[in-house]
Amino acid sequence: MARMQFPVDMITSRFGDRLNSIRSTSMSSRFANLKPISEFLDLKRLSKPADFGEVQSRVNYNLSYFSSNYAAVFVMLSIYSLLTNPVLLFVIILVTVGLYGIGKLEGRDLDIGVARASTSQLYTGLLIIAVPLGLYASPITTVLWLIGATGVTVIGHAALLEKPIENAFSEEAV
Repeated sequence: MARMQFPVDMITSRFGDRLNSIRSTSMSSRFANLKPISEFLDLKRLSKPADFGEVQSRVNYNLSYFSSNYAAVFVMLSIYSLLTNPVLLFVIILVTVGLYGIGKLEGRDLDIGVARASTSQLYTGLLIIAVPLGLYASPITTVLWLIGATGVTVIGHAALLEKPIENAFSEEAV
């Protein structure tokens, strides 16, 4: 039986340029070109695509045109997932505050009355507390839900929203 080989380079090369452009832009410029909500949620332009070619065309256009809006959707879904998983939010805050507090010691030992703890003991204590709490908070489930919810929302919107009329005619060959 012959082995199937997938052209991974061909698939990843399409996204490579797009991902590099996303990485190179700052957060302020990323959200500076948000499209108006009336344009993003234009119900008059929603329709079922005729075939898969039209789906591809719509997704390619809408992903580049509404990329900042889709990033905002991802941020809102991330905030929602943290607010609905308070244990994970607590663990993130605990680890952040713990690392900040240990860093403020600048390598000195923590001396509280009769007890003295070195920075390595503090890091170990934070690890012993944070790992079981982190596993209990189910971060993998939250991340997988976030990927799925963002993917369905973004790809669904991009596939169902028609291109503007002026762009539809510019693609036709004369």
